[in-house]
Amino acid sequence: MKRRNFFRTMIAGGTSIVAAPIIKAAPSMIQADEKPYTNIETAKAIPRTALSMPGKYPGKVAQVTHPNCVVDGKPNEAAAYEMVKNAMLRLTNESDLKKAWLQFVGPDDVIGLKVNPIGGRLLSTSHAVTKSIINQLEEAGISKEQIIIWDRRQESLDDADYNTENYPGIQFMSTECYDENKSYINSDGRFYSEDWIEKEQFYYAEVEGEYDAYTLPYMVNGGKHSYFTKICTEKVTKIINIPVLKNAGYSITVCMKNLAYGSISNTGRLHKDLWHDTCAEVCAFPPLRDKVVLNIADGLLGCFDGGPSANPQFICQYNTVLAGTDPVAVDRIAYDIILKKRIEEGIQDTERDGSRKFMEMAQDLQLGVADRSKIELTEMEIS
Repeated sequence: MKRRNFFRTMIAGGTSIVAAPIIKAAPSMIQADEKPYTNIETAKAIPRTALSMPGKYPGKVAQVTHPNCVVDGKPNEAAAYEMVKNAMLRLTNESDLKKAWLQFVGPDDVIGLKVNPIGGRLLSTSHAVTKSIINQLEEAGISKEQIIIWDRRQESLDDADYNTENYPGIQFMSTECYDENKSYINSDGRFYSEDWIEKEQFYYAEVEGEYDAYTLPYMVNGGKHSYFTKICTEKVTKIINIPVLKNAGYSITVCMKNLAYGSISNTGRLHKDLWHDTCAEVCAFPPLRDKVVLNIADGLLGCFDGGPSANPQFICQYNTVLAGTDPVAVDRIAYDIILKKRIEEGIQDTERDGSRKFMEMAQDLQLGVADRSKIELTEMEIS
């Protein structure tokens, strides 16, 4: 019996809850001449728009720190609000917060907030930062009905308490979704998730995805195609990316990883040999390249090892927020912060070759600035 049919038979027999697969997220140091074929040339051939990455402020990052933004291990919303506010003002050179936000979004936009909830209650995009962003959007004239909080996986949103109880009036969407009984399959024997992928827009790579019955609901499909979620292709007009400062092996999983792996199906196959390629190349396709207008990296809490999972012994307070339209530049500054912490903690003694490969690839794809000497970093500490 094929794995997919076996899974559906198992569901019909009354087993409807599966354990989330644990997939190693650390990047491979594969050599360029071993790289499997991908359809990146298709993305490069599609004309760019006025909104395309790296956006309005290429190579510019605003960093705001607050030494008391985490109280008793919990991010403080009042502090987070001031951090986001000052980061927005410094990024845009505005003195008025409403004008700063309206540089990127308007009342007619449907705005997707791409959070990173994979760390559950321990280490996900903090509610302090997310609620601060929503409050400031409302103050700028954006209705709650125009805001969607989303991620690839409904289970992760639930585990991190991203729900209507904590966010009344806000919509929630996910690609890998289930019903009230936590069954991933509808009455017709189809994954609910199959209705949430766009078959006409995809990332193709010559790596086969083969999954067992427990993993398939979290991948949606196998094969060599990774389809973009309809959340990006149809539902939202603008995306604000809100990742967390985390490591991934000797590299990081911040802006581009949160976008790329959070927006397509069939991702398990892309971790070993195409981790760097996926982080960069998926972001070069229009559903991300032309819709992500802002990146606000949540570094109130983060980790320096064991990422992207939440391992308590490696969670730390970076006490910072990074903001920029350029996801590559934001990732480069985040990388420096995390690398410094890893060296301080004795995890490594120097930078490892290839750790910034995805940023360099993204720069070649004209998605942003990876060269630190060309990045304008404005820093501010508040209290």
